[in-house]
Amino acid sequence: MSRETIVLDQLNGQEAAARLVAGRLEDVLIDGGGPRAGAIYRAIADRPIKGQGGMFLRTPDGPAFLRQVRGLSPGQVLLVQVTGQAEPGKALPVTQKLLFKSRYAIVTPGAPGLNISRAIRDDARRDALMQIAHTEMDEVDQSVLGLILRSSCEEADDTAIAEDIRAMADLAAAVLEDSDGDAETLTEGDSPHQLAWREWTAPADVVTDPDGFEAEGVLDQIALLETAHVPLSGGASMYVEPTRALIAVDVNTGADTSPAAGHKANIAAARELPRQLRLRGLGGQIVLDLAPMAKKDRRQFEDALRAAFRADTTETALVGWTPLGHFELQRKRDRAPLEMPK
Repeated sequence: MSRETIVLDQLNGQEAAARLVAGRLEDVLIDGGGPRAGAIYRAIADRPIKGQGGMFLRTPDGPAFLRQVRGLSPGQVLLVQVTGQAEPGKALPVTQKLLFKSRYAIVTPGAPGLNISRAIRDDARRDALMQIAHTEMDEVDQSVLGLILRSSCEEADDTAIAEDIRAMADLAAAVLEDSDGDAETLTEGDSPHQLAWREWTAPADVVTDPDGFEAEGVLDQIALLETAHVPLSGGASMYVEPTRALIAVDVNTGADTSPAAGHKANIAAARELPRQLRLRGLGGQIVLDLAPMAKKDRRQFEDALRAAFRADTTETALVGWTPLGHFELQRKRDRAPLEMPK
């Protein structure tokens, strides 16, 4: 029996997947019902936004916003990919840097070269993977398409890796050739079950039975996310509260009145914060109102926060301290916010 368990089920009528480690919920993916991150459009440039260096685009799923658009003009046709979830009332965030990502391979149009994840350090394995890459990309125009072999290739079957490379290269070529015409959805993006297969690559027991969330205790752990309160070690706690403008996180020491109580609570909050943001599907601007601690302890807190987010797959920038002593982060909105069971 594996230490990890992946459960493929539904939540509130939407496809969902959960990952547990030793019975503890570590991640949950839910289909938000709108355009998925990774979807690719043939879009039409609509109107530029002066002062922001961006342009609104027309897509089959509504307006999209593209940053850094030098040389584009209204009416121009271009290929773009959804980078994350749109905020309520705002346009879809998109990029022109397309990625065709699967479990083992990422094909990169416009970024030629054959690359292997640095996480794979065994020289013999790297040589074997490079040979597979050269073989499978031999018939591809490598001045247009590049390839990255992911860390999951280290223990994977060579045949499966080769098939993955071919599938992504073929898909990339087909999309790039379909660049003329009116606005159209060219790929839908991965569903939660597909994302689970793609991203959760550690050995795991996979549960696909109906009502798997209930049987494996996922629903009980999701119910704990219904409140802003998050208990921490040593009796401390934090509150994670989304507002229209930002995510506010308040850290409290609880009943501990010792001189080191604030520092201990803040370190515990730093270690738990990535998990809470991941499970709740929260992103954007995040402001931490920390428990009182000496300025000399700030470096250790930053180190703990940086280490915690290093293991998290969502892009998060540690912005730094404000004059009032708050700590700010900026996190990519790459998934739908969690909707609680009704």
